[in-house]
This record gives sequence, C-alpha cells and structure tokens, in this order.
Amino acid sequence: MRLRTTVAAVLVVAVVLTVAAVALVALVRSSLRDGLETTAEERASALADQVEAAGPAGVAPGGTGDADEEPDDEPDDEPDEDLDEIVWQVTDASGAVVASSQPLRRALPTDDTDEVGLGDQGYLVVTDDAEHDGGEYVVSVAASTEDVEESTQALVGPLALGVPLVLLLVGVTTWLVATRALAPVERIRQEVDRITGDRLDRRVPEPPSRDEVHRLARTMNAMLGRLETASERQRRFVADASHELRSPLASIRQTAEVAQTHPDALPEGELAEAVLEESARMQRLVDQLLLLTRTDEGVLARDHDVDLDDLALDAAARARRTGLDVDTSGVTACRVRGDATALAQVVRNLVDNAARHADRRLALAVRETGGHAELVVEDDGPGVPEPDRDRVFERFVRLDEARARDAGGTGLGLAIVREIVAAHGGSVAVLDSGPGGLGGARFVVRLPLAGAEPLR
Repeated sequence: MRLRTTVAAVLVVAVVLTVAAVALVALVRSSLRDGLETTAEERASALADQVEAAGPAGVAPGGTGDADEEPDDEPDDEPDEDLDEIVWQVTDASGAVVASSQPLRRALPTDDTDEVGLGDQGYLVVTDDAEHDGGEYVVSVAASTEDVEESTQALVGPLALGVPLVLLLVGVTTWLVATRALAPVERIRQEVDRITGDRLDRRVPEPPSRDEVHRLARTMNAMLGRLETASERQRRFVADASHELRSPLASIRQTAEVAQTHPDALPEGELAEAVLEESARMQRLVDQLLLLTRTDEGVLARDHDVDLDDLALDAAARARRTGLDVDTSGVTACRVRGDATALAQVVRNLVDNAARHADRRLALAVRETGGHAELVVEDDGPGVPEPDRDRVFERFVRLDEARARDAGGTGLGLAIVREIVAAHGGSVAVLDSGPGGLGGARFVVRLPLAGAEPLR
C-alpha cells in the first residue's frame, strides 16, 4: 500500500509539474516574443513615418545606399558579423535596398516573417509600407531573438533540475507519511495475528488519533468483545447441556446396573418406566436445544399473522387440566406477525413455568396497549426476587427454590422465551405483581402488532 500510494502520488505530481513546466516555458517564450514583435513594429512604424516625411535619405543614420546598386540576386552564405539587436532596411518597389541600418549580405524579407537567420542567430522580421513623392517603399525591421532564446534556456535549466527534485521530495514525503499512517494498522495486524480461540480476551491497540484507523481499532475491539462473549456463552452452554444430559443418562445406567446385578431388587416394569421417564426428559432437553439453535441462527418464519389470544387460550386450557384455577378474563383479540410455532412455545413455556410455581391460581391477559401487543402471565406463587429477575432468562439457570419445586425442568424454558421474543423484535420482563394482582411472579411480553415496527 505504501508503494502504491507513493507511486501514485509521484506520477500525479510528475504529470502536473511537467504540464505546468511546459506551459510556463511556452508562456514566457510567447510573452517575450510578443514584446519583441511589439518593439519591432514600433520601430518599423517610426521609420515608415520618416520615409514618408523625408524620403529614404532621411532615415539613413550614416547615409544612404546607392540607389542604382542592385541587390545581390544570390544571398551570400557567409554569415554577417557584428549585427545589432535591431537592424532595418528600406527597399523600393523594385526590391532594391535604398537605406539600411548597416550593411547586410542579403536583403531582409519584405513581408512579416516569423524568424529568419542572419549571421549565427535568428531575427524576427516585421514590415511596414511607406510612400514618398509617388514612390512606394517597404520598411523591414529585424529584431534579434537571442534574448528570447537565452531567457527561455535560463528558465528550462532550473525547471529541468527542479522538477526531479520536487518529485523526489514528494516521493520521500509520501513514503514517510504513509509509513507513519499505516504503523497503527501494522500494530493492529500483529496483535490480531496473536489472537487465538483461547485468547479472545486480547484487544488491538487503539491509536490516539480520532481517524479511520482509530474507528477501525474500536470496531475490531468491539467485535472481539462480542466473539469473546459468544465463545464464553457457547462453552458455558455446552458444559451446562452436557451436565443436564449426563443426569438422565446416569439415572438410566444406574437403574439398568441394579436390574442386571440384582434382578429381583426392582419391581416388574420399574426399569421400563425409569427408562421411559428419563428418555422423555432427554427428548425435551434436546428439543429445546434445537429450538434455541434455530432462534440463534435466525431461521424463524416471522412472516405470518398469529392470533396471540388463541395461543393464550390454548395454553390456559392445558393448565386447567392440572387442577389450577386459570383466569382468562383479560384475554382480548390481538394479532401479531411472526412464527406461530415459536410464539406458541413462548406462551406455553410461560404458562408451564407459572403452573409449576403457582399455589392454586393463574391469570392470563392479552391486550393491545401503546401500539403493541402485551401478554401477561401471573401466578400466586412465591415470585422472583428482584436481584434474580434478569438472571432467570439465562440458559440453564434455575433458582434454588425452583430446583426444589421444579419437577423435570431443564432450565431452558425462560431462555427460549427471551430468545424468541427478541427475534420477533419484542421484549420480556419480570415485574412486581402490583395491587390487585395474584402476588406471585408477573411475566410481561411485549410484541409489535401485525404491520408495526419492531419495539426499541
């Protein structure tokens, strides 16, 4: 990246400087030539005025040339020497030179010319017409371009040396700046390279600068934090699941060993009953683990309209078969959008949990309030202590009192409730029973209505 950045910067600056240098030389040369042409034009105009006023003889600084002298038909190849910076000639209609600033081996052109060679240097020629006593004359003025060339060459030299130096400076500066800017990235890379599955507690260094690299480091640390939490949660989940599965397996094995060692110690059919009971317990645990996995992977079908009141009434009917008094007077029509099977599991788990801890009574309520659906499940049991109201939704967490009273619970029911509700954009909480309540635990689930936005 440093090399690409440096090369790109040098190439861009090289193109810009080259174009700028060429344009500068061209502008300076053009400006000098324009000034030289202006000077020559002014001199030609002045000489033309003198010719019109006094004739060709009036413009010769040291006399005039012989009017009868014919100009050389063939120009002499030998160069003129000691030419002035500005030379001029006056020619008549026949092309004969009638006056000049100094002797020249060949006549100047009688029309404007970009540049001609006189001696060993170039001259810019401009002309002007004049009339005197009926005769027509052409005044030709040649201005030396030597100063233009020398000034241009004087500018080209420093530019030819300065442009490479500037490019070298840009390259070195870009390399150093890129190295310094990428140093935090390299430190982050080195730290990430040291992070392994058992060292997710490490964090990448966050540079003090509040730039993109700083935000990248913060984002990576946040990601590492989430990975660490997920890894710890997964390890704890596997350990808890293994522990829960070990218990029914150990019970089945113990019963089988007793039956094998002492065939007459167990009544007839007790081994089969123990195996059926413990295998059913294992099946419930595995089913709940699979449901949690589906919830974690986000594969729930949340695109169906579900009548929450029907789910509550079905769960209440099941609870009544256990002999409990179940109050459903607070159940009103309410429809949400989500996975019908998963939401039925939410209602069933809450009602089963309340039934296990209730003394005699349960109460269910379903209503629309504040733009969302609310499901309330309440019992007349001992309730949940306030310090444990968040912890009861963790996986494999069962309070001590619950362990004594809970027959066959897996410790996953409320965790499943929270995961499914969260997947549907809702929330669940344990609240005080409040005045007029049953006095036990009060679980409140809030879900977005069908067609509403998820709850924040």
